[in-house]
Amino acid sequence: MTPPWSVTGDGLRLNVRLTPRGGKDAIDGVETLADGRSVLKMRVRVAPSDGEANAALIALLARELDLPRRAVTLVAGATARLKTLSLSGDAATLAARLQAKIAA
Repeated sequence: MTPPWSVTGDGLRLNVRLTPRGGKDAIDGVETLADGRSVLKMRVRVAPSDGEANAALIALLARELDLPRRAVTLVAGATARLKTLSLSGDAATLAARLQAKIAA
């Protein structure tokens, strides 16, 4: 299975499938979509109104990966369930942290 992230010049690009109103804020592992892409399954408690779910997603990723919020940026999918995020920092460190969260 390929990881749901790819290395960029300034960190990682991460593909996420977000479930708003998921009951809790959590990382639920990796899923392979029908088209073969891998995504990190995540859920947040808040509803998808006024960007609240996106803000909660960014806060959750920043907290789980021990990053400042400014290091996590929504690149695509602001109103979609499938989102692309940019994580700024050392790519190897970020990938290791993500792998540890997925394995836990």
